[in-house]
Amino acid sequence: MRALPVRRIATPVLCSALLLGTAGPVYAAAQDDTAREAARSAPQAPVPGADALLNQVKALGDIGGVIKPVTDLLNDVLKADNGKLPAAELTKHVDAIKSAIDAAKSAAPKGAELPATPQAPGTSLLPSAAQLPTGAQLPTGGARAAQAPMDLKADALAALQKAVDSLVKAVTAGDPAAVAKEVPAVVTGLVNFAVATILGGGLPAPNLPGLPKLPTEGLPKLPV
Repeated sequence: MRALPVRRIATPVLCSALLLGTAGPVYAAAQDDTAREAARSAPQAPVPGADALLNQVKALGDIGGVIKPVTDLLNDVLKADNGKLPAAELTKHVDAIKSAIDAAKSAAPKGAELPATPQAPGTSLLPSAAQLPTGAQLPTGGARAAQAPMDLKADALAALQKAVDSLVKAVTAGDPAAVAKEVPAVVTGLVNFAVATILGGGLPAPNLPGLPKLPTEGLPKLPV
């Protein structure tokens, strides 16, 4: 039998190679899509203790969410001539602060409690009286022990809103002396809110070497 010309043999071989070379990546891509779809539809296992950790994250987010708009107001007031801001700018600050405080008032969803965080004996989250900023007051003795953490946070937010309202009144009146008096009250309100949130948010105890030992008597109990 006569042998086929080399050209006639090479042509179908080349076509086959081209087809296989094109189909290979397409097939691989289809396999990858199938694997990704299977991964998406597979049951998802949550992070252990995710609910409680999310509560902690929300507590920290509340602190930042309130501090930012309040400090924005303080910065603008202290830089303004005689502490007086245009009405539209002041209204913008007031609305932002009210929205932040309202958001912080909403309780985080109840989650599973985290395992106890190892702490050195005699440590807690509350600074001693000498270490608290001037004017920062927390309930003492039995009243402090009986008050729920969320109540402390709500009281701190209410006091902060009252201090902001007094500052806005002084700014609107264009009274620099009154502004200078009300700004420290607002700063103290922010500190009280931050401390109350940290105490009541089930956050882990600080462990930075060199921090002073903190008193524990009469404090709200954190989740164990």
